[in-house]
Amino acid sequence: MNRKIALSESPLSIDEQYQFLRDDEVGGICLFIGTIRNKNLDKGVERLEMEAYPPMAVKQIELLCDQAEQKWNIKKSVVVHRTGKLSIGDIAVIIGVASIHRPEAFEACRWLIDELKKEVPIWKNEFYEDGSSWLVPHP
Repeated sequence: MNRKIALSESPLSIDEQYQFLRDDEVGGICLFIGTIRNKNLDKGVERLEMEAYPPMAVKQIELLCDQAEQKWNIKKSVVVHRTGKLSIGDIAVIIGVASIHRPEAFEACRWLIDELKKEVPIWKNEFYEDGSSWLVPHP
């Protein structure tokens, strides 16, 4: 299976990920794009800082992609995540799955983002308009 896994301090490109997933054999491409919102816990969010432990994070993402490949008939997958300082509206994560049929693409894409949030050592520190901050628990 073809896959692309990356942690990046640079902005993420939806088009770049879509172009990677394109294939004449696939009938369904599903993309999940996670963005930074302006409110959380009833507080206005000013910005975020995303941190990761890259060797462990990439290894865990590879394991998740292996599991997804075993569960569904996936042709290609993409898991790219931002690190560093992010502003409201920035793309924090792109998960993409290409498969011959759309049901597998939808199911695998949803499973990958849900498992990434549970299993991969990526942490976000939210900074609020009132001056407070909160490190969101993660693995």
